[in-house]
Amino acid sequence: MKSLIQRLLFSFLCPFLFISAPGALADDDIEISGLVIDRTLTRFGKDFGFYYSSYWRELPFTQGFNVTLYETVFPQAGTVLNLEVNGTRIYTTHFGRRANPIKESAEQAILLTIDYLAQVRANAITGDFSGTSDDL
Repeated sequence: MKSLIQRLLFSFLCPFLFISAPGALADDDIEISGLVIDRTLTRFGKDFGFYYSSYWRELPFTQGFNVTLYETVFPQAGTVLNLEVNGTRIYTTHFGRRANPIKESAEQAILLTIDYLAQVRANAITGDFSGTSDDL
């Protein structure tokens, strides 16, 4: 019974998710999307990218979105990692010179990403694009 309800819910929601995908493509355009671009420099950044991309692979309907991880190194203070979705910064964290909870930071970042993707899709459905800014 639960499986039947899940299938019905999935078949009902799928058309709306595909309709609300940002950006329509022409027939002869090719778009590569759903990528995590890792521009990190340190071990902390690479570990964060590893955990984050493993969570990202599990997300459905990431077409039309690319995630970029940028890292700035401060030799005496550690690093600052920024996460952008389609050019909009949605997450920033600091890694010190000592071991930090990297996996927990990646989990927090993926939750913020899910929230941002849901907000973008909801705004695309309603036609309200004022909520998609750098204020997140």
